[in-house]
Amino acid sequence: MTIEEAQQQVDHWIKTYGVRYFSELTNMAILTEEVGEVARIMSRTYGDQSFKKTDLDKDLGDEMADVLWVLICLANQTGVNLTEAFEKNMAKKTERDKDRHKANEKLKS
Repeated sequence: MTIEEAQQQVDHWIKTYGVRYFSELTNMAILTEEVGEVARIMSRTYGDQSFKKTDLDKDLGDEMADVLWVLICLANQTGVNLTEAFEKNMAKKTERDKDRHKANEKLKS
């Protein structure tokens, strides 16, 4: 699936099952909540915190997909073509950082 197809699929789902998009501010708050759920799993899996019993059934991939879903909703609502935005962002990062990370002594093992 392409990013464009994902944007179309989310839009179709919203219009078929979701009635309408939540407001942009509501979706921004939901995005923050979903990122927090990813952070919770990451801190317990890779960090120093231990899992609570209520966290044991959480799936990292599912939570990341929730983040992607809401991000796509926001892109659709605000007229952002994520394919174009991602391509521009990759070009920007490549130009800006093409030598920076290779020269970073902290990254050499």
